[in-house]
Amino acid sequence: MGEVRLSGVRKSFGPVSVIEGIDLDIAEGEFVAFVGPSGSGKSTLLRMIAGLETVSAGDILIGGQNVTFAEPGDRGIAMVFQSYALYPHMNVFENIAFNLRLSRLPRPEVEARVRDAARILRLDALLDRSPAQLSGGQRQRVAIGRAIVRKPRVFLFDEPLSNLDAALRVQMRLEIERLHRELGTTMIYVTHDQVEAMTLADRIVALDQGRVQQVGPPLEMYAHPANRFVAGFIGSPTMNFLPARVAAVTDGQARLEATGMTPFHRPLAGARAGDSVTLGIRPEALRLGPADAAGDDGPALQARVETVERLGNITFVYLDPGAGDLLTLQIMGDLALANGDTVRAIADADSIHVFDDKGRSMTAAPT
Repeated sequence: MGEVRLSGVRKSFGPVSVIEGIDLDIAEGEFVAFVGPSGSGKSTLLRMIAGLETVSAGDILIGGQNVTFAEPGDRGIAMVFQSYALYPHMNVFENIAFNLRLSRLPRPEVEARVRDAARILRLDALLDRSPAQLSGGQRQRVAIGRAIVRKPRVFLFDEPLSNLDAALRVQMRLEIERLHRELGTTMIYVTHDQVEAMTLADRIVALDQGRVQQVGPPLEMYAHPANRFVAGFIGSPTMNFLPARVAAVTDGQARLEATGMTPFHRPLAGARAGDSVTLGIRPEALRLGPADAAGDDGPALQARVETVERLGNITFVYLDPGAGDLLTLQIMGDLALANGDTVRAIADADSIHVFDDKGRSMTAAPT
């Protein structure tokens, strides 16, 4: 059984606490991604599951067995690291078979497991090659093959694609997704790349400063971030943020005002007149209207075009509202805009996220 349970897991290095009491259940066969910035604790948490870091407090269970203090080799896990760590003097077959031979498995079983892993990873024609004759993507597949042949209960991936170029990362994402679909084994995947997490995971665990900020399916976290950290980390380009205030509250409807933006109303539980809040607007939730329009088709602000990035099917427009950070607007296709143009950016009020002065969402869907 490959379910993983973390109960009150903590990690400290002397007086410095890096993991703060994490509780998490991962179902058998689930693909879960740990995401967060550098220093968030995601790799440390993965290494504790693997047994490569000791646990300061709490319990780790794999398949119902408490493995908190078990040796890595006794946990039923296999880990794929950022570095391929292939033996240069061995060919692909020998690299994949190395751990099996150390375990003194019979030669026919070693042969069968390696051939099966090579078939799954499409390495059949490369078994006689040395690592020096392989591309980066092929080397990573060999490293994954070395893990597959151990038939683990849980696969652990520690930023396995960060050494690859952009095109190879896309290819390997597809390979890993196909691998999970074919094997059905529990997978825990650490990455700082939210695109990898969004495209691969059944659920995402967002970490910051050693604490879980939110757990949920990728699209749910995108649409309903629990706080400003998650809102800014999940989604590319990142969410726009604007300081604002609650001008008044009437029958549960808060009137929100931000510098340069037309006021609008949102239902906000617990909002009080005078509260300082932050508005969050996705780049794709903004649209352009005539600069001199005065209609009531949504909260709008005047801004100057700072830069236009045309990518063919998508165009990013960076706007200077005159105060605060630049705003990013995303449109499909192209638009006749030039640097220095004055435009009117409009958002649907219902698409605007609102965060309180502690960064907590005031508009997230109830859980």
